[in-house]
Amino acid sequence: MSTYETDFYRWTHEQAAAIRAGRFNELDLQNIAEELESMGRSEKRALDSRLTVLLAHLLKWRHQPARRGKSWQLTIKGQRLAVADVLDDNPGLAAKLPEILTHAYRRAVIDASSETGLDEELFAADCPWTFDQIVDAGFFPE
Repeated sequence: MSTYETDFYRWTHEQAAAIRAGRFNELDLQNIAEELESMGRSEKRALDSRLTVLLAHLLKWRHQPARRGKSWQLTIKGQRLAVADVLDDNPGLAAKLPEILTHAYRRAVIDASSETGLDEELFAADCPWTFDQIVDAGFFPE
């Protein structure tokens, strides 16, 4: 068994030390490649997660006007900043936005339905807002 399988933390430090020392023949290239791809998927999941929370709160804002409050407003604001942070750090994800937004909206409908008690069918089948609207600090759907 390799260090990769038995002690991931140590493996990462060994690989980093080998790179820094220029000992490229010691590198575990297959597992390094796998970990790099995993890091990319993790960033995509982070964006998806932030958009899901943001969209769920925008849906609640739109469909439960009597329950609007500071907490929802702050969550929307915070998630917008988090989405911007992920995209600033990973501009390559911009090309994946349509796919991520579609997935995040589907999950947001489920979350909003669960949190509000409203039927899923009440919400639009497809996201009713553009990405620019979703991240616009002044946008709160009526």
